[in-house]
Amino acid sequence: MSTSRTFTSTTAGPNFASLSLRSESPPRSRNKAPLRYGGSLDKYESFEVTPAIGREFKDLQLSSLLDAPDSEDLIRDLAVTVSRRGVCFFREQDLTAQQMAVLTARLGQLSGKPTTSNLHVHPLTEESSELGDQIAEISSEKQAKGGGLRHVHDDRSLFSTNAWHSDITFEAVPSDYAMLKIHTLPATGGDTLWNSMYEAYDRLSPAMAAWLETLTATHDANFFADEARRLGIKIRTGERGSPFNQGDNLQAVHPVIRTNPVTGWKGLFVNKAFTKRINNVTKDESDYLLSYLHALCHNNFDMQLRFKWTRNAVAIWDNRSTQHSATYDYAEARAGDRACSVGEKPVLDPVSKSRRAALAEEGKTW
Repeated sequence: MSTSRTFTSTTAGPNFASLSLRSESPPRSRNKAPLRYGGSLDKYESFEVTPAIGREFKDLQLSSLLDAPDSEDLIRDLAVTVSRRGVCFFREQDLTAQQMAVLTARLGQLSGKPTTSNLHVHPLTEESSELGDQIAEISSEKQAKGGGLRHVHDDRSLFSTNAWHSDITFEAVPSDYAMLKIHTLPATGGDTLWNSMYEAYDRLSPAMAAWLETLTATHDANFFADEARRLGIKIRTGERGSPFNQGDNLQAVHPVIRTNPVTGWKGLFVNKAFTKRINNVTKDESDYLLSYLHALCHNNFDMQLRFKWTRNAVAIWDNRSTQHSATYDYAEARAGDRACSVGEKPVLDPVSKSRRAALAEEGKTW
């Protein structure tokens, strides 16, 4: 099982009792309107990785943002940039695991997430871990033992597309931002792919988009219980980054189309790993719909990017509007640290727009 580290957020929410949550709904974003980019990152050189998704910064050390005089402006602008571009990359970073935890939490805090949301604790994290549970070690050793998406799908299919996912969508309050730093890697292989759920929405016909906006889907990761039994550990049933994320039923219902509260843009919100059922339609209809929506995301490589890691590179992505998938084509050691922040309840804002429509109003194409 992977190791992990605990760091305390300065804005952790109150410790609600389980009974008090039964009649409450998970909180929404604090944003009353989409956030505007303030321009504080313009002094750093960057380029777009592909037209549809991704930006790489050439000369920005993320650690420098934490103590800068204008730290709040810089981190808020970084959150806006990540949310607009889906994922951002930074090479040769000196950011420590503790700094990763702080920065990941502040990205959400400064861009409007509820005050009750903190860093996520994965259900398969062992409580006896000496290093804690909020910074997960992503390692080839963990992959060899199982417990992740790769092991779950190995016995079912040889299609790598089964591993496409957005982090922790099985939680009532899923992730907003995640950060991964790879410090050990093979000479080649081990790339990670991301795709844009804004672009997936924009490729739906207006009639199909309008219908999907009326639907919800069930996201389920109860297969982790089987993995826990196989590994001889217990599912984490306590609070997993939000008072609304607890218990042993790893299942949640979310809208099929959601609005990103930072950008105000609509995006598709289903993924192959966790979305099991479109609700209020027959099973056959659900199967056909999900098959089409997954194909829309997986088969259009012009809405994807593939990132080749270098030592101490960092990726920060928005789980509300992207999917990602690792590439398991290596035998050597590969390891890094990941922080996953919990965001807000997914909702569809009826007045929100597609990315293409919003950018057209800004005079932009991408």
